[in-house]
Amino acid sequence: MPNFSTEVPHELGQEQASVRLRGLLEKVRQRYQDQVGALQEEWQDNVLNFSFKTYGFLISGALTVEPDLVKLDGTLPFAAVAFRGKIEQSIRNELEKVLS
Repeated sequence: MPNFSTEVPHELGQEQASVRLRGLLEKVRQRYQDQVGALQEEWQDNVLNFSFKTYGFLISGALTVEPDLVKLDGTLPFAAVAFRGKIEQSIRNELEKVLS
């Protein structure tokens, strides 16, 4: 499966950034309820493992919260490769909103 990734710097520290990010997927689900389903998330220390379906595509990955940076690494189905840039940018925008 193809990969995607993005990084978002922040000045919140690891603990505060984690607190802000803990509700992110639920907010995304509520905001995009017509487009996002089968949402799963599991936190292990400072790493969020997640998956969700959008437009029939399963997207999964891990979001790692560091003291000054959030890293996201995920996988896409081959059929979604054409949308990789849009997916990365959309996720990055959501992370920037939460971390600003």
